[in-house]
Amino acid sequence: MHAAFLAAALLLAGCATAPAPAPIASGPVASQVPPHISAQLVQMGRVVAPPPTAALYAPMQQREPYADVRVARDERYGADARHRLDVFTPTATGAARPVLVFVHGGAFVAGDKRTGTSPFYDNIALWAVKNGMVGINITYRLAPQNPWPAAQQDLAAALSWVRQNIAARGGDPARIYVMGHSAGAAHVAQYVAHRQFHVAPGGGIAGAILVSGLFDPVSADPNPPLQAYFGRDPSVYAARSALPGMAAARLPMLVAYAELDPSDFHRQSEQARAALCEAGRCPTFLQLRGHSHMSEVYAINTPDTALTDAIRSFVR
Repeated sequence: MHAAFLAAALLLAGCATAPAPAPIASGPVASQVPPHISAQLVQMGRVVAPPPTAALYAPMQQREPYADVRVARDERYGADARHRLDVFTPTATGAARPVLVFVHGGAFVAGDKRTGTSPFYDNIALWAVKNGMVGINITYRLAPQNPWPAAQQDLAAALSWVRQNIAARGGDPARIYVMGHSAGAAHVAQYVAHRQFHVAPGGGIAGAILVSGLFDPVSADPNPPLQAYFGRDPSVYAARSALPGMAAARLPMLVAYAELDPSDFHRQSEQARAALCEAGRCPTFLQLRGHSHMSEVYAINTPDTALTDAIRSFVR
């Protein structure tokens, strides 16, 4: 998105309440990317590049065992082998915490909550625990074997599990926030938009955080991964668009994308903002300067707080 457009964006705060953090205004967020990493991201260009980007950020991340954090791996929320989630909680007990559920990306056809001993996406759940939440990472079924709406059905099943089990693990089932990245953001948006998947009125969640997502298959660039999930028949795309249902939802939303995202993520994020604003429900809307499609989430739980400051504000 052009800087002039962003400068004119509506200045809307997140859902922060006293005490800190302060509300986050919509618009561009100044880069906090370390200079040596920034140069390499620019050299990569506007691409989706998980392995080389992970190599840049992995040295900055924690490794197991994680101090003061309890991790329950591969809790089963359904019958499929990919119906698994990890729960991160503090070892200390206390008042019930908000819950941050993260839905990974992978172009609809790949991805996992964690691969081997990678620090991703443990980094997101660890950040959540450090910031007063319970962190949950989920895995779901993939296309082409499991096309639309398999991931929404899986997200509903995972949220049912969370609502039923999280109080016993220190989480507040009335304060569940769902965050998706890339295809994960598309899946979260689809869940929010299509009420037939909701596990409770309003979706059973307190808010949605959508990072570099694709929200409207009608206007998205045609490509094999998109078609693998939404189908090859464009005549069904309008009914599967998330935009109308997002605009009708009575749910707080945060929409963000990266300056170095491929251009379709810019356009799709702008479309989501426009649809929500037209409905009188403008989201907190951010462009993360200096970041790429992968660095924006690989940077979570490092000194770079460009995105996480907004998430903290939104959850509070």
